[in-house]
Amino acid sequence: MKHLLFFVLFLGSAVVFAQNKTTPNKPTIKFKNSTDSFSYAAGISMANYLKEQGMENINVSLLKKAIDDVYGNKDPQLSLEQCGSLFQTGMQRASQEKNEKKAAVEKKKGSVFLANNAKRAGVVSLPNGMQYEVLTPGDPNGMRPTPSDTVEVHYVGTLIDGTEFDNSVKRGEKAKFPLNQVIKGWTEILQLMTPGDKWKVYIPYDLAYGERGAGGAIPGYATLIFEITLYNIMPSVKE
Repeated sequence: MKHLLFFVLFLGSAVVFAQNKTTPNKPTIKFKNSTDSFSYAAGISMANYLKEQGMENINVSLLKKAIDDVYGNKDPQLSLEQCGSLFQTGMQRASQEKNEKKAAVEKKKGSVFLANNAKRAGVVSLPNGMQYEVLTPGDPNGMRPTPSDTVEVHYVGTLIDGTEFDNSVKRGEKAKFPLNQVIKGWTEILQLMTPGDKWKVYIPYDLAYGERGAGGAIPGYATLIFEITLYNIMPSVKE
């Protein structure tokens, strides 16, 4: 348990430290040997790892005391079982607090973006919080899909900062899917479109991928932007 815990901690900290691109300050410590430089590097790596995991508050004196006790072969103040439990609980709490902060930031970014976007000419705001603007109009008298229909579309999906996460146009193949098997925002907005319509659609997080996001490309609570062109509607076959 003791060796595994340290290995996981140090392996993770080494990765974070290797990815840290900050420029080091002018050295004020003279390392006498490789043990000195390794000791300092281990401390930097561990601290970077803990901060990366959301552990912002550390009692450095007690951390140093624990290290001194281990290397001084002194009896620890806590058992290894207590240490393992406290470490796990603390890291889980830090991770939760970190995620909550990220969620609050993402939600605020989305709400501010939508509030400002609603003021632009041509943007239509719907009661559910979605917005859209017509880029190319289709046939206003054309058929509109129902939730049970299958639609054929091209689309480009981006985050509000312009980061593209999906693009059927680049793949060179239109997407086909039943309208009731996609995110709520798509199900609702496409029911307002007719073939030939190309709309830019702004979807708040609760009508997109919610608090979980999707994979690594779409964070939780993300407001999404889609350019959608509706080409064809294939009505469901009633048995």
